Amino acid sequence: MSSSDKSDNNIAVPVTVEDGVPILEWVVHPVKRRPWVSVAVSLFVVAVVVLVRVTTESQAFAVLAMIIMLASLGKFYFPTRFLLNAKGVTIKSTTQTLTKEWKLYRSCYPDKNGLLLSPFAEPSRLENFRGLYIMFQGNRDEVTAFCRERIAEVTVEGKP
Repeated sequence: MSSSDKSDNNIAVPVTVEDGVPILEWVVHPVKRRPWVSVAVSLFVVAVVVLVRVTTESQAFAVLAMIIMLASLGKFYFPTRFLLNAKGVTIKSTTQTLTKEWKLYRSCYPDKNGLLLSPFAEPSRLENFRGLYIMFQGNRDEVTAFCRERIAEVTVEGKP
């Protein structure tokens, strides 16, 4: 299957690498997933920009408001690429690439939209701040199983 086939389906597809460990790679684009929410969020952004323009009577503040709103909603408006392999997790967004090794994580917790990788073995209030959230795109079972296998391997090997 070619890389264009993977991006068209937006579903994680395992690809075997040299050491026999599969790779999962997919793209999540929330603005395409929920069109009505996208329209509502876009209308809200426009309303805030208009409100700033009317209240401050400044075109510069209106432009600044639009930049701030779009930057804060970047994960919603722009696609995010997820890559899970034997070494770790890579998340590529519009402005950054984040790569973390599996040895940093001790547990994972799936929910309806994604999976939280936690550095703690037991539930902790800090995991939302120190963990890493991976969004699903029609691949919940594959991603959850893959992450649990990698975390179990790290735990068995006894790496810190």
